[in-house]
Amino acid sequence: MKLFKLSLLTFCLFILTANSQAFYKNYDWDKTPNYNTKDYANDNLVAVKEKITTEFFFTEDSQFVEFYLEHKTYYLNSDEAIEDYNKIYLPYDSDSELLVNKARVITPSGKVIDLDDSKILTATNDETKRTYKYFAFEGIEKGSFIEFMYVVKRSPVYKGKRISFQDEFKKKNIEFDVFAPSNLVFKFKSYNGLKEVEKDTIIETKNHWSFKLSEVEKLEEESQALYSAERQFIIYALDSNTANNTRDITSYASVAQNVYNFYNAELSKKTKNALKRLIRELKLEENADLDTKIRAIENYIKTNIFAAEFSSDKLSNLDSIIEEKVASESGLIKLYIAIFNELNIKHNMVFTCSRKFMHFDKEFEANIFLQDIIIYFPKTKKYLAPNENESRYGFPPGYLTDTYGLFIKQVKVGDFVSAVGKIKKIKPVDASHSTDNMIINVNFDSDDISTTYINLKRSMSGYYGMFIHPYIDLVKPEDKKELIEGFAKNLNEGVTINKIKMENDKSELFGIKPIVFDIDFTSDAFVEKAGKKYLFKVGELIGSQMELYQEKERVLSLENEFQRSYERTINITIPEGYTIVNLDEINIDNEFEKNGKILLSFKSYYELDDNLLKITANEYYKINKIPVTIYEDYRRVINSAADFNKITLLLIKE
Repeated sequence: MKLFKLSLLTFCLFILTANSQAFYKNYDWDKTPNYNTKDYANDNLVAVKEKITTEFFFTEDSQFVEFYLEHKTYYLNSDEAIEDYNKIYLPYDSDSELLVNKARVITPSGKVIDLDDSKILTATNDETKRTYKYFAFEGIEKGSFIEFMYVVKRSPVYKGKRISFQDEFKKKNIEFDVFAPSNLVFKFKSYNGLKEVEKDTIIETKNHWSFKLSEVEKLEEESQALYSAERQFIIYALDSNTANNTRDITSYASVAQNVYNFYNAELSKKTKNALKRLIRELKLEENADLDTKIRAIENYIKTNIFAAEFSSDKLSNLDSIIEEKVASESGLIKLYIAIFNELNIKHNMVFTCSRKFMHFDKEFEANIFLQDIIIYFPKTKKYLAPNENESRYGFPPGYLTDTYGLFIKQVKVGDFVSAVGKIKKIKPVDASHSTDNMIINVNFDSDDISTTYINLKRSMSGYYGMFIHPYIDLVKPEDKKELIEGFAKNLNEGVTINKIKMENDKSELFGIKPIVFDIDFTSDAFVEKAGKKYLFKVGELIGSQMELYQEKERVLSLENEFQRSYERTINITIPEGYTIVNLDEINIDNEFEKNGKILLSFKSYYELDDNLLKITANEYYKINKIPVTIYEDYRRVINSAADFNKITLLLIKE
């Protein structure tokens, strides 16, 4: 950033036309507001006006700054809306300066209540110690308007900025503007159907891009939709400087080189020796395979190095990290990279962003897409998330997969070492590696078949096992007992636990073998007597299942965090002298197929051998992204598990 500022100051000398006055000095709200409540009487909340303007500006003392303005008016016509908007927080921090800040309330009768300085408050977060400012509105009643305007002077954000224009309420009179010196050219891209930005061809003293919208329709949240990614928004970034003919300023090529240089800086002899001592602590076997080495490195760092929530030079210094066992996010990455380099483990750094925030656009280069870091190992084709303590090698955070990312790879030409960046797909972990398997054996009491003896063996791997398996060594015995028993009590709180045990209950086995919970329990909750018949609620043995209802037509795509599979086998010994008369209800078969591949499936069926009934109920989801066009297929499959959960078998005496 500092180097780039210097280049900007250099090329500002080539500007032939002087900057005119900053836009905000000539902007103000209407002295006499005139908002008509009749236009919004049927709405609880409406954004009556939203104006967002930013200007990149050279001050008289040659500082490159950004002036950011927001001017908004909201109509509040419910207690909930008033509760949500009686405070408005400002984007203020220690590096910015609040130049303009004013707010007012317009009551239904037209009375204007101006907020004085006492209602513009400052507070400090106890944990982060960050100071922030906010408007505290008073005198709001149903049918009131609140209006506020502020201008912040701050360090320029020009390598990739996102602004969202759509919300769960209707918005009217939308204006968006970007101003810049005439030699700075920005690029823009609109998403999810938002209008494209237009270049102003009239103003000659500066560059100006803008759009105006009379209305933006509200977008309501829907189950399992990634709302932030689906909203209408815009991204802009500085593209070129015509004064010195510099192009592709936000190019990923320069990002790749800068990142590589930062994380692969040459180590001093002292640091190398400290690093070698740390590697000896890992006790790696010389002939260990690559998976084993990477798991050992990750396990050591994530259990021995404390990840600080703040950053400093000390926390990113390798000597300090190795000695004091505390590191910032960048410090942790430095440590991983240094160890991998020392052990000649080939890897790529990968920059991406969570699908929950937005989808990585491989066609539009902007640093806002480069928010999260994972490490890719070409030989194993697996990923490691260095700054996610709840993630483990082979299973990076699911929302960072099934998207694109900037892969940064080392290249050597003779003695010259450099780096190249390439946008590639981050493939999701296959459904077969994240399984939740249940084997259930059921026997009935010979004297009273309403009492059942059940053995549940539940094994979890991948993302399903990751919530507990990597930490199982740290769990106290009494908590382990509660954990295991919970798998039975989640089926019915009143079960009687007879025996429990775990298999593969070592943290180092995560990713190698599934963790297994084995429980013997007795219950009278699954069988009810109805005269001479017995109702066996066999479906409840797999636990309650999610059920999707859709009263309105689906609008948003659905996205899951990770691909997954469920395998369930229920072995039932039918009591002597009894038969089950409605076995066909077990048969459920719903699936979605594309290009000859079954991508979504729920299939349950049975096999009967004398008095031994074996029920199989398998379910898998081999895609994460469910577009609206196949939503009904997805809903049919996922509701099949809920249908199975409701199956009750009828036992009658022969």
